[in-house]
Amino acid sequence: MDLFEYMRENTMKQESPLASRLRPVTLDEVVGQQHIIGKDKLLYRAIQADKLSSIIFYGPPGTGKTTLAKVIAHTTSAEFQQINATIAGKKDMEEVVETAQNNLGMYGKKTILFIDEIHRFNKGQQDFLLPYVEDGTLILIGATTENPYFEVNGALISRSIIFELKPLEKEDIKKLILRAVTDTDKGLGAYHAQIEEDALEFLADCSNGDARNALNAIELGVLTTQAGADGVIHITLAIAQECIQKRVMRYDKTGDNHYDTISAFIKSMRGSDPDAAVYYLARMLYAGEDIKFIARRIMICASEDVGNADPQAIQVAAACAQAVERLGMPEARIVLSQAATYVACAPKSNAAYLAIDRALDIVKSQKTAPIPVYLQDAHYKGAAKLGHGEGYKYAHDYPNHYVHQQYLPDAVEGTKFYEPVDNGYEKQIRAHLHRIQSEADA
Repeated sequence: MDLFEYMRENTMKQESPLASRLRPVTLDEVVGQQHIIGKDKLLYRAIQADKLSSIIFYGPPGTGKTTLAKVIAHTTSAEFQQINATIAGKKDMEEVVETAQNNLGMYGKKTILFIDEIHRFNKGQQDFLLPYVEDGTLILIGATTENPYFEVNGALISRSIIFELKPLEKEDIKKLILRAVTDTDKGLGAYHAQIEEDALEFLADCSNGDARNALNAIELGVLTTQAGADGVIHITLAIAQECIQKRVMRYDKTGDNHYDTISAFIKSMRGSDPDAAVYYLARMLYAGEDIKFIARRIMICASEDVGNADPQAIQVAAACAQAVERLGMPEARIVLSQAATYVACAPKSNAAYLAIDRALDIVKSQKTAPIPVYLQDAHYKGAAKLGHGEGYKYAHDYPNHYVHQQYLPDAVEGTKFYEPVDNGYEKQIRAHLHRIQSEADA
């Protein structure tokens, strides 16, 4: 390393963001994630013993994926290489592989390759790595915010251990903030700052488990606040609120948060809990979810889970879908809330949903059965001469506008598809069908 490179590295260390400067170099400095790096856990033992196999760190931003990779870099005797999948190309990977082969062949030294945002690699790039991971040329450490079972090559998954990182607990975030404020070596200790308890609580709470967001906020607060008469920078609640003006929301419209939240929203409506439905609706709206997507899910729930127990539910949901397109936000939130709470409070039945799926199963699995002749159309040219429609009983000519008649094909005669439940308006449908059928039998 020449003098200029040394000075450049020194400057980078001093000028890099607080979250980067505070990154731990040993396992004992890591805060949180005790479910995978507790002293009795596999990952802790593997890092300490320098006996790593290929691993993938999966979790939300700011939970320590890169931090753990850096800890491994400082503790391993293997060569440590790092690339970012957003900018790395095939040439970068070829150079890493060549270095790894030389290290292994000439010095018997292993190479760990850390790939940040590995989900950004396309299938071809991931396939390129596979043989080198398989033969031990490379030990892969991948980091991703996306579900690796969807985004990472199945062959790489099968050769790796997946560790899921969780959002940090509030107490963990508070510990990191206090460390940042007091650490004179890598933190902000030289600024003689103090953070008030309510400000600490606020930042820890609003960061929503994201350490990077909390550290960025406290750094902004310290660097932009004048010292008081006592020479101390006082981080008050008001200052903390300015530094995080909006609570961090873990929500990616194409990721797990999106699917988990909409799932909880639908299950809350299905479970007749309007409070939970409105809560998850608020989370989606706050995170900027597409209001048309939310309206579509309400319509589906109105039909799938309410159905004929309250036929008005689908009308309310359909009107909601039309209204949100015309209104937009912020007014659409009111319409969505009305529809979601209506569907949540409505009596429930999935009888119509089950009916069509049962019918589809039979249609898909059985030979197409001929329609009874008397149900066939007698109006098109020549149909009447073939006997189509002959013997059909017109329901309106009979009491209760009902007459016993076989409507299903012979092959499926007697099959029950729609079975109204004893709930809401469907209870009346059920009673009505029973009554007209019984009276026709009499």
